[in-house]
Amino acid sequence: MQALDALTRDARALADGEVVLSAPETEVARQLQICNACRYCEGFCAMFPAMTRRLEFGKADIHYLANLCHNCGACLHACQYAPPHEFAVNVPQSMAQVRGQTYADYAWPPSLGALYKHNGLTVSLALAAGLSLFLLLALQINGTLWSNNLVGNFYKLFPHNLLVGLFAPVFLFAALALTLGVRRFWRDITPATSGAAVTTTATSETTQDVLRLKYLDGGHGEGCNNEDDAFTLSRRRAHHLTFYGFMLCFAATSLATLYHYAFGWVAPYDLPSLPKLLGAVGGVSLLLGTAGLFKLNLQRHPMHGDAAQKPMDLGFIALLFFTSLSGLVLWLGRGSVALPALLAIHLGVVMALFATLPYGKFAHGIFRTAALLRFAVEKRQPNRIGVGSE
Repeated sequence: MQALDALTRDARALADGEVVLSAPETEVARQLQICNACRYCEGFCAMFPAMTRRLEFGKADIHYLANLCHNCGACLHACQYAPPHEFAVNVPQSMAQVRGQTYADYAWPPSLGALYKHNGLTVSLALAAGLSLFLLLALQINGTLWSNNLVGNFYKLFPHNLLVGLFAPVFLFAALALTLGVRRFWRDITPATSGAAVTTTATSETTQDVLRLKYLDGGHGEGCNNEDDAFTLSRRRAHHLTFYGFMLCFAATSLATLYHYAFGWVAPYDLPSLPKLLGAVGGVSLLLGTAGLFKLNLQRHPMHGDAAQKPMDLGFIALLFFTSLSGLVLWLGRGSVALPALLAIHLGVVMALFATLPYGKFAHGIFRTAALLRFAVEKRQPNRIGVGSE
């Protein structure tokens, strides 16, 4: 009966042109009303000072604040109204649930938004294994699965143009899907965040906050919480290793592309060439960072974050881990007879990573950066309720 009443109210609201909040959004709005009266956690992260600029929380405000939250857990352990209190305030968990919803809601094309619910560890690894097996079978049929005269030259197995034809469409689609999704998100939250234009100062501040992972310091520099109420910098360090490792690997690939097309310097490259140096350092950093994140994710306090999203988190971490691991093993085994098999496995994992980028945990970095940029713009505007203006 209650469910029927709720559906009836939603139908009436839609008919009247009102915006209907989902259950997670309604819960966030309830908790933020309590937080706004308390404000004990105002210095913890960007979400709380942004919250104090609002007396009411509409859909766009909730999506904006949810993506400002870094899920560090500091506010949960500091909160006097956290469970088992009857107010049951758990900001990290409720915000994580809404973030998961925003990824699906803003997915492009919209019909693929449901993939966020199914992009788990098993699916990610199965996709990587399936693509690798396909490439292994192709090499076996071609009679090149076991070859010892390649001298580390991958293009003797898969011509350069073939690799470009395989990976470029997947990568470009992922970039397009993420761009269109975050553009819709930006368009929706801009009016709710003063509507002011982005400035150079705001862009510079956001860039520094993102690159330093400022809001994983718990608001006091000692780090956030993971499995208990003790502060730790482990998550921040593991995120740094993962982020910069990924960026170094991407830089290595980009530089190799420049070498190939601009200068005609054809792979394979080896040390001390810059692509190989960037790839080796980035691969080791990515391997260590993802191993750390995997461990921390398994140890995470059950009240932190959204348990339903853990498979998606672990799937993305696993693909990054095996991308770096297979790449490093491929480099070490480049002179062996196992080179074709190692290459097929590495290419399969990388393609699975690219294919799932728009519909996995990678999106959180893109949406959070957009939210941080709007925060940097908004906080420089007069406060609409006359509190904390700068």
